Amino acid sequence: MTLTTESSAPYLQGLNDAQRAAVEALDGAVLLLAGAGTGKTRALTTRLAHLLWSGRARPGEILAVTFTNKAAREMKERVAALLGRPSVEGWWLGTFHALAARILRQEAEAVGLKSNFTILDSDDQLRLIKQVMAAEGVNEKSWPAKSLRHLIERWKDKGFTPDRVPSQEVGDFAQGRSVALYAAYQERLRTLNACDFGDLLLHNLTLFQTRPDVAQRWQQRFRYLLVDEYQDTNVAQYLWLRLLALPENNICCVGDDDQSIYGWRGAQVENILRFESDFPDAKVIRLERNYRSTPAILGAASGLIARNEGRLGKTLWTEGDAGEPVRVRGLWDGEAEARFVGQEIEALQREGHSLGEMAILVRTGAQTREFEERFVTLGLPYRVIGGPRFYERLEVRDALAYLRLLQSPDDDLAFERICNKPRRGLGEAALRKLHSAARSGGTSLYIAAHQLVGTDELRAQTRRPLKQFVESIERWRDELRTTSHPELAERVLEESGYLEMWREDRSIEAPGRLENLKALIEALAEFETLAGFLEHVSLVMENLEEPESAQVTLMTLHAAKGLEFDTVFLPGWEEGLFPNQRALDEQGNRGLEEERRLAYVGLTRARKRAIVSFAANRRLYGSWAAAIPSRFVDELPEEHCEQESDKGIYGAAHQAWGGGNFGGFQSWGDTRYSPGMERARARRERTGTTTAPVIDAKAQVVESTPRRDSRYRPGSRVFHQKFGYGTVSLVEGERLTIAFDHSGEKKVVAGFVTAAEDAN
Repeated sequence: MTLTTESSAPYLQGLNDAQRAAVEALDGAVLLLAGAGTGKTRALTTRLAHLLWSGRARPGEILAVTFTNKAAREMKERVAALLGRPSVEGWWLGTFHALAARILRQEAEAVGLKSNFTILDSDDQLRLIKQVMAAEGVNEKSWPAKSLRHLIERWKDKGFTPDRVPSQEVGDFAQGRSVALYAAYQERLRTLNACDFGDLLLHNLTLFQTRPDVAQRWQQRFRYLLVDEYQDTNVAQYLWLRLLALPENNICCVGDDDQSIYGWRGAQVENILRFESDFPDAKVIRLERNYRSTPAILGAASGLIARNEGRLGKTLWTEGDAGEPVRVRGLWDGEAEARFVGQEIEALQREGHSLGEMAILVRTGAQTREFEERFVTLGLPYRVIGGPRFYERLEVRDALAYLRLLQSPDDDLAFERICNKPRRGLGEAALRKLHSAARSGGTSLYIAAHQLVGTDELRAQTRRPLKQFVESIERWRDELRTTSHPELAERVLEESGYLEMWREDRSIEAPGRLENLKALIEALAEFETLAGFLEHVSLVMENLEEPESAQVTLMTLHAAKGLEFDTVFLPGWEEGLFPNQRALDEQGNRGLEEERRLAYVGLTRARKRAIVSFAANRRLYGSWAAAIPSRFVDELPEEHCEQESDKGIYGAAHQAWGGGNFGGFQSWGDTRYSPGMERARARRERTGTTTAPVIDAKAQVVESTPRRDSRYRPGSRVFHQKFGYGTVSLVEGERLTIAFDHSGEKKVVAGFVTAAEDAN
């Protein structure tokens, strides 16, 4: 359907100038640099409608790529609505994998497959890799199949066939045999007439690079390419798009370099950063008018992200009143943080705000536990997005099964869950014999196991690991009488091999699972007995019914991308937690910039109010550690923030760590972490004084006072509320190293202890 005057099309009404420019720039390469909340989906779908309305292309001549099937469905529906049709047929609109699979079905023979090839899911893929490893004589206990799967997936995401894997990518898996295993796996896939998900794009690339006639046929078919979320593309996706766009380069890529947060799964922010060098005549159109957040929120987010060097640059703006400043709140510990968030939610609810418009965005899934437990106590309905609730997670349920078995060895469900986790060679046959023995004797599985390990009814290779398992349970149950339950829980998970199983796992989920297990041990420390903790968990699980009313949303920052809420809580802004220490250790400045982009994404999810919080202390494996506010707190512009903290919680900690200044917010830290701290230390060296903050009831820093030396000396006897009595062994200003009588050596702040004689 062609109009005489394209500008009269009804769907163009209501677009702002930048959106309209993006819609009407149809020829050549276009980069639509769309900031958070700037209406990029509207611009993209309107551009698709415009291509059809204007007669520039038929549906089958447009290749439109999204990252999710949901986004593809929504795009189809919106384009049909703009055109006033019930639907649009003949689309090539979908995810990278779906579109690549459609092409491959038509070209399968050219890569040695039949058109009815099977696409393996992750379980089948892993099973096949295990078969290949076994055939090649590689011991899976020494070299986990999941690790090889991760390697192969990474190589395919980078566009490497087995003959093109660079030497620096090989590593030491199976004594350097990983590439040979990859080649054997690919050959096995061809024999089975099968592909995994990575093959869909990889086979496309091989075809387009080695068969110019095939590449030309598809290039001529697709006259226009549109790509959503371009900042999230990996190398293989990038190469696939570049090849399909030739020779006309009629490609429109929509994305935001400031929201590239998936580097851990292969996304390359460089793809969007080099767009203008890839397409020298490209038009770059910036969508900067935000329709979501208040000026205060945008100001804070923009000031933060401006610290990144690897970005194209844009300035978000919006109309209307400034709105509430971003609140930055310091709390004593994680429990206090959860109480604070709960109180704020209840206060907002009393004012008439819906729980469904509130979200808590955390850096790691392990952070949800304290909020979940607080909400259960308050009776606040909530939902966890992107994963199960804390106590429903696989690794947490496994660990709880170990603990339940220590408390009650007749718990057959717990026994059955973990007797072969990690694998001990106790398969289905062994379990059947155990169940049979238990039924005939009228006993539990645990007692039946005790009996069977002393007989010849089980094979020796089964009897030995079962005997070791039973003896371990016995030993741990004995130790429960003399060892604290948090310490014993850690020992059980370590000695059983369960922690090591996840350490060796190279899947994306494994680090998060280890963090959740740490959080579980931290939770144990809050209860006097193991029985009390297990009873608490049972009560929490009993209250996990899904309510019909609105719910507070709990999710990770990664899962929140693309969503928006009236009120967003951003807890845990502490060094090591956020930015995440693993990201910094593994990727250096690149990792830091991605973490900062994640903070930017979190802030820009908020429409009306954003509340950042951090804690002075975090409990790790039952021990307390002083926490340092995130450098991102320092980087929030003061003019857009309101800073506050619980009265009096920071002075001693601040003195002990050296009195840094995070953007005007007095805190403690180490000069590795913050330019503000470096300035504070330089100021102290110039003046010869050491200062610490005095914080009023509203947490505003009102003055600085001279720091006093600690009144404690090596050999002083002291008392700590949590760790009990101890002897000071080292004094560093207000930071003390204390050998506690029952808790071992710990570093604490002098303000948190009293002289032993005063405690009596």
